Parts: sequence; C-alpha cells; structure tokens
Amino acid sequence: MDAQPNTGLGAIELLRVVILGVLVLGLLGTVIELILLEHYEEPLQFVPLVLIVAAIAVLIWHVMQPGDASLMSWQIVMVLSVLAGFLGILAHFHGSAEYQLELNPDMSTSELLEKILRAKAPPLLAPGMMIQLGLLGLAYAYSDSRYRTRVLHVLQRLGIPTKE
Repeated sequence: MDAQPNTGLGAIELLRVVILGVLVLGLLGTVIELILLEHYEEPLQFVPLVLIVAAIAVLIWHVMQPGDASLMSWQIVMVLSVLAGFLGILAHFHGSAEYQLELNPDMSTSELLEKILRAKAPPLLAPGMMIQLGLLGLAYAYSDSRYRTRVLHVLQRLGIPTKE
C-alpha cells in the first residue's frame, strides 16, 4: 500500500517546491534580520540587502515567466550571493580585528584570532547565510531540466563523460 498521497508532482518537482519554500523563508528572514540590525550604515553593508532584493525580484520573474533568461539571471544572482558571503566573512573578520586591536594593540596573534572567532559584533560566520542561500538557489536552478540538459551538453563538449 502506497502511503504517499498522489499530488501530481514527480519527485524532482516536489523537491523543487520544497527548495523554493526554504529559499523564500531564508531570503525573507535574512533581509528582515539585516534591516532590524541596521545593516546599512556603510556602503559595503548594502551588498547582501541588494542581492536579496534582486533574488526575490528574479525569483518572482522566474516563477511567473519561466524561461532561459530568468533562469540565467537567477543563477547569476545566486553565484553573486555565494561570492558575497565569502567576502562578507572577510569583511567581518577585518572589522572585528580592527576593533580588537583598538582595544588592545599589544595582543598576540592567537589572542586576536580567539577574540575574532568569539566576537558577537560583527559575527564572523553570519555572512555564511548568503553562501547557504546561494548554494540552495543553485540547487533549485539545477533541478530545472533545461539547466541540467545545458550543463550535460557543455560537459560532453568538454569531453567529460556523463550519464543522462
């Protein structure tokens, strides 16, 4: 006896819906948190806000008019989100190091690293959320059959064996 209800969705389509739901929750939650934390005092702090707004706009476009242009735009925004996450970690590291060295310019490198890793402001790994959202967004794009077909075609042209 099959315990799963018949929703009319295949496994990949159902997974896409779940990924999309998690993405929307993550994007909305992150942008709300950044606004509440006033993460817009310096120009560099606008990067995650702009990327999240762009992601929401492109996602709405892609859901309403799925096509190659919206899918490619989605992929670009997601890759930029991943890159911004890594750059954000570096920016948080640098900001925390500057602050800690202002408090105690004579601390050793190991003391400085420990203070940076334990700092609550700026939290070193908080930008990792942008990396997670970007990778999840790329997984959503990859679950689109048009994208998978394109990737397989490129890999085959490069001489990389693939299973279809």
